[in-house]
Amino acid sequence: MKGAELLSNLLKEYEVNYIFGLPGETSISLYGEFKGVHVLARDERNAVYMADAYAKLSFKPGVVEGPSVGSIYMLPGVAEAYKSSTPLIIITTDTPLYGEKVNYLTALDQSSLFKPITKETITVTKADEIVHAIRRAFRLSTSGKPGPVHVRIPSEVLESDVGNPELKPQKEFSRYPSQRPVADFQMIQRAVDMIINSNGPLIICGQGVLYSMAWDEVMELSELLGIPVGSTITGKGCMPETHPLSIGVVGGRGGTSFSNNIVENSDLIILIGSNTDSANTDKWKIPGRDKRIIHIDISEAEVGNNYDSLNLIGDAKATLRVIIDVLKSKGVSKKSVDLRGKDEFEKRVSELAYERRDVVNPLRLIKELWNLAPEDSVLIADPGVGAIYTSAFYKAKRAGRYFVFNYGLGGLGYSIPASVGAYFARPNSLIFALTGDGSFGFSAGELETVKRTNANVVIILFNNGSYGWIRAEMRLLNRDVVGTNFSSVDYVKVAEGFGLSAFRIEKDEDIIDTLKKAIKSTPSLVEVLIEPEDKFIPPVAHWIRSLKKSSNVKFIY
Repeated sequence: MKGAELLSNLLKEYEVNYIFGLPGETSISLYGEFKGVHVLARDERNAVYMADAYAKLSFKPGVVEGPSVGSIYMLPGVAEAYKSSTPLIIITTDTPLYGEKVNYLTALDQSSLFKPITKETITVTKADEIVHAIRRAFRLSTSGKPGPVHVRIPSEVLESDVGNPELKPQKEFSRYPSQRPVADFQMIQRAVDMIINSNGPLIICGQGVLYSMAWDEVMELSELLGIPVGSTITGKGCMPETHPLSIGVVGGRGGTSFSNNIVENSDLIILIGSNTDSANTDKWKIPGRDKRIIHIDISEAEVGNNYDSLNLIGDAKATLRVIIDVLKSKGVSKKSVDLRGKDEFEKRVSELAYERRDVVNPLRLIKELWNLAPEDSVLIADPGVGAIYTSAFYKAKRAGRYFVFNYGLGGLGYSIPASVGAYFARPNSLIFALTGDGSFGFSAGELETVKRTNANVVIILFNNGSYGWIRAEMRLLNRDVVGTNFSSVDYVKVAEGFGLSAFRIEKDEDIIDTLKKAIKSTPSLVEVLIEPEDKFIPPVAHWIRSLKKSSNVKFIY
């Protein structure tokens, strides 16, 4: 067989049902082999975003391919996957390997481009190496701290004959987590002693809890000890937020005065699967570095990286199971935790949701969306209004991966292409892509992909006529607002031009009926007119601190 056929057969062995990408001259030999599984995108970066969301929601590594000329356009998506630990297999085809030295058109040093933002980059020099390369890619991508792996295959290798391979696929690495190492037992015993001796412990879950599928253990530990659970924005879904012990999102993005106050008053923080980055922790203020912390993570690079903590290196689900068993063997009693402020806070939020604005109140929209969306809906949100209001005020109805945020790097333009990957991962679920007019400019072309695939997607486009986040940063730093505003665009007509059902919401009274219409007529787009973030401030911790200095503030989240 040819190298291209061997590659296709291998991917089938690894249960690859979809390959996201777009065609190029160096990849032509692949497309006959990928027939039936190839999902055509309109931009290489967006193809990676599709694979990224697919991986997050399917618990299988996402597979994306690109030609040599498109490899450079894949980099933003790969960097996001690397920073957010998404398992991806990135296949790029290439010119003859010596091509860059003789100025072969589209030739460049792909390996050097991908090396800093992947777990490994592998160059295949002959067809007989394809099996070894794909085995290694899947094993690396799904083991330990997951992440993207790059495989570079020249076109002449794909077109070469290959004999019977000596190695076979390692099918146990077709899903993640492929292995579940448990933290050292002595460290677990020390952690248990710290938990027993604490008065007000708190669990904070990062995205690693979702990658590990550890939500059952999180809830069991919480209920066993009667202790509250919060999450970072990317860990949202670690526990149903309708549960009486859930405090919602904490930290600098989506954390509220209620949830962050619980963090402040806790005497022990149990951090699970969090890389403790600057955004999630509000630059290491929530929790502060004076806190007693137990940190559980699969990555030796992340545990104790930013805090002086007791570090347990292991899979979250497997390690929590041992911790729970040890606690049960000791006959522990429940802690006494004061969450009485929760009802008062939620009352204030409800009042604010019905506050009249000149255009649509985004908090009201999120509340109505929560009422209308099926329980198994998937919400994908770009940074900005969609992500912050969703994380803070759209309560997770069940535990599991139902929310996707691209806060590895936080670049714009993620949610629309990601909604396509989400649709292929969860074809029976309703997908909501919450984007902004700033993000829309990055990914508008993928409306054609949404329509062509007939994806069960509702795009909610918040239109504030600007890069609203940057406007707010400038305003709150007492700087001149420069270079953030857009000219007027009719997004309804744009969406209709791509063949989508399209609607506009200009006032709160139209929210419910319009959302119902959009849900019934997918794929669809709903343009929502709102104010920029500097005029209606969302819960962003450092903005709220700045506002507290003003006597004109009516409400602090």
